[in-house]
Amino acid sequence: MRTLKTALLSVLCAAVLATPAHAEKADRDKPINLEADTVTLDDIRKISVYEGNVILSQGTMMLRADRVQVTQSAEGLDKVVATGRPVSFRQKLDGRDEFIEGYASRIEYAGATSQLELIGDARLRRNGDELRGAQISYNAGTEFYKVVGQPDAQTPGRVRAVIRPKPRAEEPAPQP
Repeated sequence: MRTLKTALLSVLCAAVLATPAHAEKADRDKPINLEADTVTLDDIRKISVYEGNVILSQGTMMLRADRVQVTQSAEGLDKVVATGRPVSFRQKLDGRDEFIEGYASRIEYAGATSQLELIGDARLRRNGDELRGAQISYNAGTEFYKVVGQPDAQTPGRVRAVIRPKPRAEEPAPQP
């Protein structure tokens, strides 16, 4: 039974979480736009802090947070750390009319390693399928995912997954 649960979780991770790797490719070449109530810029350390109803967008990707800190390096974007109650993001999947949505207390993205971390009551949703855990990690370069369970959940340390049945294609009518 444990092997079946492990296999089912692996299939779910592949189905639900593999989609960020297929996020709209054109988004990467678009400018990043930020809006906030206030911004503090440190040109020497290359750190920008946006606070109050922060909206970060890049192509079809939209992130909303209470606070976003952006660190740049000589190569460009180095790290983004967003915090909120919760932080949310939504992005269109490449070549499909589908979106992936994520929620967490904190979202971190490291540009150099393509590592995305959803930390604190993390949720990832696509087409009704959903994963929940204390932390969801995804590396776009290696396409490696890890979900860590909630320590304060009804069943501590467990990951929750919901897999919705896919609509069945209608069977063709018999030929006379």
